[in-house]
Amino acid sequence: MDGAGESRSGGDGSVGVQIRQARRLPDFLQSVNLKYVKLGYHYLISNLLTLCLFPLAVVISVEASQTNPDDLKQLWIHLQYNLVSIIICSAFLVFGLTVYVMTRPRPVYLVDFSCYLPPDHLKAPYSRFMEHSKLTGDFDDSSLEFQRKILERSGLGEDTYVPEAMHYVPPRISMAAARKEAEQVMFGALDNLFADTNVNPKDIGILVVNCSLFNPTPSLSAMIVNKYKLRGNIRSYNLGGMGCSAGVIAVDLAKDMLLVHRNTYAVVVSTENITQNWYFGNKKSMLIPNCLFRVGGSAVLLSNKSKDKRRSKYRLVHVVRTHRGADDKAFRCVYQEQDDTGRTGVSLSKDLMAIAGETLKTNITTLGPLVLPISEQILFFVTLVVKKLFNGKVKPYIPDFKLAFEHFCIHAGGRAVIDELEKNLQLSPVHVEASRMTLHRFGNTSSSSIWYELAYIEAKGRMRRGNRVWQIAFGSGFKCNSAIWEALRHVKPSNNSPWEDCIDKYPVTLSY
Repeated sequence: MDGAGESRSGGDGSVGVQIRQARRLPDFLQSVNLKYVKLGYHYLISNLLTLCLFPLAVVISVEASQTNPDDLKQLWIHLQYNLVSIIICSAFLVFGLTVYVMTRPRPVYLVDFSCYLPPDHLKAPYSRFMEHSKLTGDFDDSSLEFQRKILERSGLGEDTYVPEAMHYVPPRISMAAARKEAEQVMFGALDNLFADTNVNPKDIGILVVNCSLFNPTPSLSAMIVNKYKLRGNIRSYNLGGMGCSAGVIAVDLAKDMLLVHRNTYAVVVSTENITQNWYFGNKKSMLIPNCLFRVGGSAVLLSNKSKDKRRSKYRLVHVVRTHRGADDKAFRCVYQEQDDTGRTGVSLSKDLMAIAGETLKTNITTLGPLVLPISEQILFFVTLVVKKLFNGKVKPYIPDFKLAFEHFCIHAGGRAVIDELEKNLQLSPVHVEASRMTLHRFGNTSSSSIWYELAYIEAKGRMRRGNRVWQIAFGSGFKCNSAIWEALRHVKPSNNSPWEDCIDKYPVTLSY
């Protein structure tokens, strides 16, 4: 038997004492035990109401079984004497239910979405990227070496895409080339979307387009109206300068419009334009976007029609937006400006990751009460009270968002962004797999990256009815926006999925 010590008698009558150290469970067993304790606590709290109501239901059942015909007769007589009260109460109940049904927000459904897959001739492997950068003659040796190191550590693969204008030496940058890139991406995604859903473009009542750095006149939304001959009373919006989180903002705007305008469709197009926004200077903080941003775009079809529920993939549950533009550091951490030589680019601050972490913290503080089970909310509240009242050194409790969501689509802004969220949210590698593989295959496609990630999850066959998805995006300003979707069925990948020709190759092993 194990113990702290054990005595033995010697042959000469003396008593020797042999000390043995108590056995200690291995660390991995302790972590397993803690995991099951927490899981048990979660199920107990989640089913607490059921456990409390069960004895009450038993008592009511026993009492009902002992009721005789005389008791029922007395109850009927009592109701007859109070007929007026019953009618009034019933009228109020019917009126209340009618008001609730008429005024409750109509659900917003995601019928389908499409992500643009550029042609193979636009691929930019490392060697070609570095060769063209050198041949332009705009970058000094230090800048070229800096870009090479960024590429090697970025998490991008060899099959990402840059616009056609950048494949020439020197690059053929013009307004016409930028328009061509925008048309290829937007129309390519929309053609697939309309083909997959069999929706007539003239049935679209709301159009929202977001693109941060390219805002021509007429607008991108007007280009779409012209291309597909959309109806004259369409409500169209063009969002610019809102960064990589603008896709969620566009969904939120479309949702608000669908709550006002009933029985219609909304299309959200998210993209970014690279052609006129490539940086040809030597300022290090402005060279990073060259190495990360790549061609991509998405088109999403939303509906508030009840009949579309059966064919829709997801239902929009929540949108939570956080804006820290009032803080000067946050406002300038992603900033378009000119360098000392007059060349325009987007500068990324060294404080970017710290600011992103603080903004995420604010966002999930709002999101947590909406999505977390009551067991996690109790733990968070108790820890907060203990920290405030007794010991300021107590570490704040980090809620387990894995209990609220089955899937995570973290904006593929770069390896550092994904690493930071994986660490802070205590996610497992499989939870960030979609983000890492999207970054590897397509690079940072800005606001559309979260849709490439959702397409990856679908292509892997992991989306089940009732699963919840958390899309998290960060953008200039500085903003952190979250969109929560619930799967309405076992979701299969859409036709023309951007992953259909390569999904069997993923996940790949990444080496940095």
